Amino acid sequence: MTSPTPQLPDLTGRTVIVTGATSGVGRATAEALAGAGARVVLAVRNGALGTTVAADIRRDRPASRVEVQNLDLADLTSVRELAARWTDPIDILVNNAGVMATKKSETADGFELQLGTNHLGHFLLATLLLPLITDRVVTVASDAHRWAHLDLADLQWERRRYRAFGAYGQSKLANLLFTLELDRRLRSSGRRAIAVHPGWVRSGLGLGQYGTAAAKVSQGLGSVFGQTAAVGARSSLVAAIGDLPGGSYVGPDGFGANRGTPTLIGRSREAADTALAARLWSLSEQLTG
Repeated sequence: MTSPTPQLPDLTGRTVIVTGATSGVGRATAEALAGAGARVVLAVRNGALGTTVAADIRRDRPASRVEVQNLDLADLTSVRELAARWTDPIDILVNNAGVMATKKSETADGFELQLGTNHLGHFLLATLLLPLITDRVVTVASDAHRWAHLDLADLQWERRRYRAFGAYGQSKLANLLFTLELDRRLRSSGRRAIAVHPGWVRSGLGLGQYGTAAAKVSQGLGSVFGQTAAVGARSSLVAAIGDLPGGSYVGPDGFGANRGTPTLIGRSREAADTALAARLWSLSEQLTG
């Protein structure tokens, strides 16, 4: 039987920050990287849970170096605080955390919750930490971006009728466009940005306090047909350590990119629009200050 985790090189001496690493794909990603010798920082909203997860990883991998940093991506003050107190070089930043198909809600800064958490929080985190990042930024997107259209005039769903999965798809489309423009800006420095799609994964995503009935149905089906978190994390791991072109999009090679072995996959035409990516970057700078 093939291992769900790709063979990782020795990552001793490398530092990786993984957001949203207390469960699901984020935790599986952190566990694999720690097992390969990397210093892994769990950047998480629930510090107590993060401490428990870090202890679990160290117990199963006694030689691993795992730390916890508090980070609430739905609060830009929290993002700025983490960036201000972090001073060490970072080899890899994995933008993994996210919310899915939530009820119409706002972040602490008044942004639509899914856009604010999935895109704007990670945008600010990555741009503030960029002087310290030596290798790459990996951002977990989704093929849900194919359902979406990015309306720069109404990112917050103030004029459109709010649709939970539509807003989720928009945030994932923003992740891909962010990766496209970030990679363009990094290219001259020898660094890169890569986006990933984990496939259909069994997880608790979408089942929190803001979850919708549609999200619960989706997760119910996922619990039957979805991959494990460890299998879903393979895309993130390949993107984190593979010699891949900057701007790549990595996901499963099976039907509908739902399951399978990580490979380079296609994206929607809108997700490849470099002019739109540049405009989103400028607007994101304005929104995050």
